[in-house]
Amino acid sequence: MNTEKQKEIIRHFDQSTILVVGDLMLDRYLHGTMTRISPDAPAPLIEISSENFRLGGAANAINTVCEMGGEVLAAGVVGDDWFGRRLIHLLNQKNVDTSGLIESKERPTTVKTRVIASHQYILRLDRENREKIPPESTRHILEFINANIDKIDAVLLSDYDKGVVSQMLIDGVLRATGTAAKPVIVFPKITNFFNYNGVSLVITDLEKASSLTGIRQINETSIRNMGQWMLTHLECDHILITQGNDMMSLFVKNGKVTHMSARSGELHNITGNIDTIASVIALCLASGISTLDDAVQMAIIAAQVVPENAECTFLTREQLMQTLDSMTP
Repeated sequence: MNTEKQKEIIRHFDQSTILVVGDLMLDRYLHGTMTRISPDAPAPLIEISSENFRLGGAANAINTVCEMGGEVLAAGVVGDDWFGRRLIHLLNQKNVDTSGLIESKERPTTVKTRVIASHQYILRLDRENREKIPPESTRHILEFINANIDKIDAVLLSDYDKGVVSQMLIDGVLRATGTAAKPVIVFPKITNFFNYNGVSLVITDLEKASSLTGIRQINETSIRNMGQWMLTHLECDHILITQGNDMMSLFVKNGKVTHMSARSGELHNITGNIDTIASVIALCLASGISTLDDAVQMAIIAAQVVPENAECTFLTREQLMQTLDSMTP
């Protein structure tokens, strides 16, 4: 697909609505200065000078879709606490439909607190409950999905293994999307990996693919074997394996395998950009892109230009358009 066609697809992103279901998180950043060693223990004493909040986990995927121009319906669970209200506030600022979010009194909002001193990443503190949410909460989420299925163009299942995604939820999503013929894109952790039978696309990285299949990465043949093994066991339409800073490999259930890499330059930690990759592919499919190969190529370009900043893991539609302009001869 040529650059002009890619730009035409991007211009249609604002006509797409993506349902994002999964583990929403709040990323908290504490910036300060390391002054001395604490007198209480052999640990650095850091004077905090600023505090910032960003959307994380499934909410980071939501942020990317919004920044690329798409509309979002969010479904998941946050705590009935200050952090949960802060997370919902940030989503509302992006005009996200948050009526599918459940505020739970039984579990806290997942918060990842990162301490950065003198431009050095010092410490991360996690506040979370990874137990499965109760069936009643899952039923509420599925009711929201079924009531809104006709409004959406694609579904992103963002599974960080924090308790929202269960077999009950996966089965309910697939029933709703199967009836309505909506594509489902998933980037799961290992725990639920083989519960996603029948989805449109499963995205994973080379390390997880090797761990799941028991196949050691040696050459292109071993990567091909990983992809075919996962296709067979998942019975899904496509598998996408990201490979470090180099390329992605797309496996199709008809046996086709396509290896794709960046057109120019080197990717910024493509493995860490799964949210971006999944979001762009979902938007491309929702915007009428002709093949998944073309959607993946667009995602590679997007992953290539995501800012290398610990607090910024998304890009805007304008940045993607500018990148395409710079690639035009």
